[in-house]
Amino acid sequence: QVQLVESGGGLVQPGGSLRLSCAASGRFFSIYAMDWYRQAPGKQRELVATATNGTTAYADSVKGRFTISRDNAKNTVYLQMNSLKPEDTAVYYCNCIISTMQSYWGQGTQVTVSS
Repeated sequence: QVQLVESGGGLVQPGGSLRLSCAASGRFFSIYAMDWYRQAPGKQRELVATATNGTTAYADSVKGRFTISRDNAKNTVYLQMNSLKPEDTAVYYCNCIISTMQSYWGQGTQVTVSS
């Protein structure tokens, strides 16, 4: 079983920045990938950024503004979000895939971009 604890969400003005964190704990040998998803009201959950064994990828909507990074020693993934826009408002979820390819989700953290 893997537990994911997210933090860092909140209210920010357009153009501002936030940094999300997600720490994994529990019984696992290693982590294959850690990703960030988001879900806005009335919309489907979408992949924002992924970090897989040194490789990163981003949704087109966040390229150049968001940066995903992992601290493997701490089993933690971060999402640095800059130049935030109102359309970035959503609940952000951390997803972790361990070496057995089992997937786990965090509880979600609200990000609101508004003046």
